[in-house]
Amino acid sequence: MIKVKLRGNETAEQMLRRFKKMCEKEGLTKDIKRIAYYEKPSEKRRRRSRKGAPRTMER
Repeated sequence: MIKVKLRGNETAEQMLRRFKKMCEKEGLTKDIKRIAYYEKPSEKRRRRSRKGAPRTMER
């Protein structure tokens, strides 16, 4: 969980900017964008094969 505390003379906009940077570092925004829309199983396989990720299920 990401927590951001207000620093001394920091404005809300600066605090929000720090929060967004922390989310980017953790990969949250990328993950949210990925699951925001339905992805067909064939597209998932194609993306995994392009990425070169090992498959979890073996037959």
